[in-house]
Amino acid sequence: MTVHEPAEPVRATMLRTGTRALGWLNRNRGQLTFAGDTTAELAEPDSVYKPLGELALAASLVLRDDPFHAADRRAARDLLDFAWDQLRGGDLLYERQLRFPAMTDPLETYVHFHRAGHRHEPLQALLAHLTGLASYREYEHVPNRRMAVANATRVIGIDDRADWPARTAATWLGATPEPWTMDWMTAYHVTHTVFHLTDWGAEPRGLPPHVRDYLATWLPVWTDVWLEIEEWDLVAELLLVDACLPEPAHDPAAWRRLAAAQHEDGLLPRDGRTGTEDPAVRFYNHYHTAVAAVTAATAALSRSGA
Repeated sequence: MTVHEPAEPVRATMLRTGTRALGWLNRNRGQLTFAGDTTAELAEPDSVYKPLGELALAASLVLRDDPFHAADRRAARDLLDFAWDQLRGGDLLYERQLRFPAMTDPLETYVHFHRAGHRHEPLQALLAHLTGLASYREYEHVPNRRMAVANATRVIGIDDRADWPARTAATWLGATPEPWTMDWMTAYHVTHTVFHLTDWGAEPRGLPPHVRDYLATWLPVWTDVWLEIEEWDLVAELLLVDACLPEPAHDPAAWRRLAAAQHEDGLLPRDGRTGTEDPAVRFYNHYHTAVAAVTAATAALSRSGA
């Protein structure tokens, strides 16, 4: 007779997955170091700059929601401070925003540091001026990215002039289309629409009722699809979406599947293929899945109660 061990409580699975991913990011953060001659032009912004912002996002949410143990909070602070140091205490963001006044990525990056207590007063003053300009507020982004700008603006305390219902209606999710037309890229657009509407789970009431009901019906279906094909990065993002809902499901089976894909050292492959053993390539290929797992676990734990 086969004796089955009792299933681990879902909170324990969330905690283990999130803390392992956070530890892996912190131990490997040295892979994201700017060259000494880096300027505000950032010839390859996706190589270091964008990942640093994503590390800062994960760390800032851990510090905001405080769902982990004290050692993990220290790791998140170390990770955030490392990224801030790489951005020269915000000077690089300020120089980039000053040189390219229409670009919004300095704001979208700065918000994560601001959320966790870092300030750069010249950048803050510059952003307060720029966000009053139509050319900045109406920059030609895809709809969910425009919501990222609006959310960053309200988080850092600048006058929020966004028409949130109109911006929501402009997104794929806001139209609540035929759910079977969902594809991989659309799924990422959907997740980020939810993240910005709710400020990464802090304001579940930011979801309009029709969007909330649509997600309650179809999010489990989409999650099952990407679990089946082992798209772990997207699975983690969908679990974060669930944690942003007014009544999260916290599906234990989905969390167990994600946790089972995680390596002992905390690496979470972005899909069913881990690939090269080169440390730098491994980190770049899979860091985002760790970021997604940390943010999903952070929101889920903070919303699931004791």
